[in-house]
Amino acid sequence: MSIEPTIFYIFSAVLVGAAVAVVTVRNPVYAALFLVLAFFNSAALWLLLEAEFLALVLVLVYVGAVMVLFLFVVMMLDINLTPLREGFIRYMPVGLLVAVIMLLEIALVVGPENFGLQQIEPPPRQGPEYSNTAELGKVLYTVYAYPFEIAAVILLVAIVAAISLSLRRRPDSKYQNPAAQIAVRREERVRLVKMEAEKND
Repeated sequence: MSIEPTIFYIFSAVLVGAAVAVVTVRNPVYAALFLVLAFFNSAALWLLLEAEFLALVLVLVYVGAVMVLFLFVVMMLDINLTPLREGFIRYMPVGLLVAVIMLLEIALVVGPENFGLQQIEPPPRQGPEYSNTAELGKVLYTVYAYPFEIAAVILLVAIVAAISLSLRRRPDSKYQNPAAQIAVRREERVRLVKMEAEKND
């Protein structure tokens, strides 16, 4: 018997536990660290599926860059969690209703009978000359080029929205106005003052 199913179930259990901890812990720093653990377990599952490129990209990009940025932002911002928790009980019925609907939709969609996977054999093992990076690039930039561009535009809009929502105007902060600096004239920059020469007695 192969050991791969056992490894798969171990990593899957840790992944589900880390994902549940991300949305249940109260400390945002702990939530970000649990998300890092979830990313690592997802990368391990992709390695089992022989998708080495996706696993490495997940670790290098998300864990190495995005999550570090999240941790810096969470630790540097003074987040007051008390106002965020004030309306928790009031909106709990709506949240539970949405959660039940999502679980029902997932139950209707997830399953091999809905994807036609009962009679499909596992994919054949590829040789060492096979490059899943090249195959992913061919599919991504030919078949899914239009959805890829749409996803890029959506991410750009999300970045602009996040910046505009988090931008805070502080009246006591000092900043420079480049437009006023460029529009200044020579007479406003230098002022010549004529003074009479002083004689030492």
